[in-house]
Amino acid sequence: MYLLVLILPLINYFASCKANVNLLDRNLAYSSPFAGHSQACSAIDTNELAKKHTAHSRRQTEDATGFLDEHYPTFYGGDFSNSPTIWSGGLNFTHSGMLLLGDPFNTSVLLWTRAVPVSPPGTTELPDQSVPACLSFNISTSPDLQGNIADSGEAFTSYDVDWTLKVEATNLTPDTKYFFQFSDCTNSSYVSPIGTTRTLPSSDTPANEVNGGSPLTLAVFSCSQYQAGWFNAYGYAAHNTSAEIFLHLGDYIYESLGNGASIGRQTAGRELATVHDYRQRLNQYRTDEGLLAAHQSGPWITVADQSWKAGTADSNDSAIGCEFSPSGACFTDRKLAAVRAYHEWLPIRQVTVDDKLRIWRNFEIGKLLDLTMLDTRQYDRDITDLYYNTVINTLAAFPNRSLMGFEQEKWFFNTLSESQNRGAIWRVVGQQIVFTQLNESGDAWDGYRANRERVLNYLYENNINNTIVLSGDSHANWVSDLAHPNDSTTYNPLTGQGAIGVEFAGTAVTSGSSFGTNIAPAAADVKSLEYVAANLDLQWSEGSYRGFFTLTIDPDTLNATYYAMRNITFANLNGFSSAQFVVNSGENRLSRPVAGGSTLAGALKFNGTQGH
Repeated sequence: MYLLVLILPLINYFASCKANVNLLDRNLAYSSPFAGHSQACSAIDTNELAKKHTAHSRRQTEDATGFLDEHYPTFYGGDFSNSPTIWSGGLNFTHSGMLLLGDPFNTSVLLWTRAVPVSPPGTTELPDQSVPACLSFNISTSPDLQGNIADSGEAFTSYDVDWTLKVEATNLTPDTKYFFQFSDCTNSSYVSPIGTTRTLPSSDTPANEVNGGSPLTLAVFSCSQYQAGWFNAYGYAAHNTSAEIFLHLGDYIYESLGNGASIGRQTAGRELATVHDYRQRLNQYRTDEGLLAAHQSGPWITVADQSWKAGTADSNDSAIGCEFSPSGACFTDRKLAAVRAYHEWLPIRQVTVDDKLRIWRNFEIGKLLDLTMLDTRQYDRDITDLYYNTVINTLAAFPNRSLMGFEQEKWFFNTLSESQNRGAIWRVVGQQIVFTQLNESGDAWDGYRANRERVLNYLYENNINNTIVLSGDSHANWVSDLAHPNDSTTYNPLTGQGAIGVEFAGTAVTSGSSFGTNIAPAAADVKSLEYVAANLDLQWSEGSYRGFFTLTIDPDTLNATYYAMRNITFANLNGFSSAQFVVNSGENRLSRPVAGGSTLAGALKFNGTQGH
């Protein structure tokens, strides 16, 4: 026990239960999701954490082989009341000292790290569950953190949240670049690297003054499957673009197993069911160099992964559905385990106390834009195609079918109107699945036609301008004018007249193409030609390359640049810009000729010969 020393400067924290709780509460990983909710079984009650001793209870961080998905007391928390000590044997900032930044506001931003106790030389002693680690942080406008400290503080982490730490730095200046660092409270020689983040401008900042008057660049990703390839798209964005905010539109991790042994990417563990499983997979994903670089390059804004409100492709709460899980876990159990780990390992804010699993939220970025992030997967989505159930095309036109749930749908419409009324120039909507009709899959807005029609009607009837929809999930690239699907009486595909906005849908970081896994560019382009010919609104399609896209936004124009990775079988930054598109403010359509008349991959509807 000689390493579990009493730290005199902190003794007062442990003499007071309230102060102890405050240090726990500073780490948002304990409280989210469902902080303050009366049925917050998935959050950790820090008051109980400071009163009860559960150190010897079995925990869900153990190996899950042969696991029965029992609910153990310390799934919800450990306790420090019998240990007036903190770990002082040293900390390892894991994953190359990775720092994460997320959900920025104008005067605050979330900071994340993970710090695991280490065994001093010649010993194997590590803390038991009742012993926390204490970390301090500083954030400053100074790159060396030697002056102008804007915020600082201390917080606990422990086994109970997988040694993750998520704190909110506050009292910051809007639209400002910051530098930050974590350190061990007991030994300041244990420090993380210095990270970089930024705040958003205030909502009333004039559009031409946002980002200091320079265009603002967002990088947009989805669908990162570990066993399918290296996450080179993340690294390319971090090193070779000017992206300042990173958006992820779903499938940040995959629950399934896969044999990527041939490229050194075999997944660890089993198909995910317990908290241990999800933590293990997130841990493995964070070993990728490209993902490390992107997380440390700027704040991330994310939305959830694939499912509907009562199941996934291999799980639901029926007697049969529970058997789809290798552990026999039912969908609700798996979902709560996933949400617990998601809030531990990603710097996402809890939106509201009393609203289920809500992650839909809006960011007002000066008068330049509103960034509205929807949940078209988890929140209240009606049933979709689930492999074992392919009846959706028979339901797709039902008027009461909803992709978002009617509460979120109402909020979305109000947000669009409020954005236009407050004078924001652009409305950028991040969501998970392709909005434009492709006649491709029931697992897209094509399976929720009445809901899509309600969105389009709202835009048209309320004259909502400059709406840009961002989409992922399909593992291919699509660019479209937004209009009533295949209605040639109201929309002209040659000129774009009659459109009410634009959709940019991006391919996967690594997941296999929906055109066929490892399909060659020439073969994919044949399919793309068929798609753009069959779908009136679709202006460009590409299905071979893995990659991402960026949006560069100023008051007059929005520029979308698509990037293609040449090889994802090893770590590299070998990529190229495959296509570029322009949307002029007030036009509500792609500028003609689309993509300037030519692209380096995929197929344009008019091949650059028309549409000037």
